[in-house]
Amino acid sequence: MASTENRRIKDVGTLKALAHPLRANLYRLLCIKGVATASQLAESVDEAVSLVSYHLRKLAEHELVEEAEPRSGDGRERWWQPASDGVSIRDEDFRDDPGKAAAHMAVTRLFHEQRADLYRRFLDERPTWGSEWNAAAPDSESWLRLTASELDGLRAELEALVRKYDEKGRSAEAAGDTEGRENVALFMYGFPFRA
Repeated sequence: MASTENRRIKDVGTLKALAHPLRANLYRLLCIKGVATASQLAESVDEAVSLVSYHLRKLAEHELVEEAEPRSGDGRERWWQPASDGVSIRDEDFRDDPGKAAAHMAVTRLFHEQRADLYRRFLDERPTWGSEWNAAAPDSESWLRLTASELDGLRAELEALVRKYDEKGRSAEAAGDTEGRENVALFMYGFPFRA
């Protein structure tokens, strides 16, 4: 059974396993779907089932995904789920060694590119979403003058607010309130810079 805790990745082997573009996408899809077969995931990522199965096994070797209870009577189908509620990757766990730092930078850049691709897809499809979704989808920039401690406090408050809305949506959906619900991506970046 999947853990309801967020898993903190501290080892470079697991980080490198997740740094593969297809594996990162498969992991993200499983987090969204909850459970799926390799066939279902292959259809979503437009790849061969055998390739998707291979990469799911690699993710499983690092305990990022695990087999789930079968959802059908077909014993040939193997169902997968995330092994935890999500992952966190922190710079502080990889900065003590140049090789680890490079692996951390590579996965961070990969995730950023995949997020940007997902947002570009939304922009391309924006006319199909209708006025209600278009009005609700935020796109903003904020320029603040903060200390590192204040930025960390802002991050903690924003993460708590996201958890509140996530729990609210999951509870409503579990109670059968699915009308109008869609997957929503919310990306947050906060970083210092010099002008």
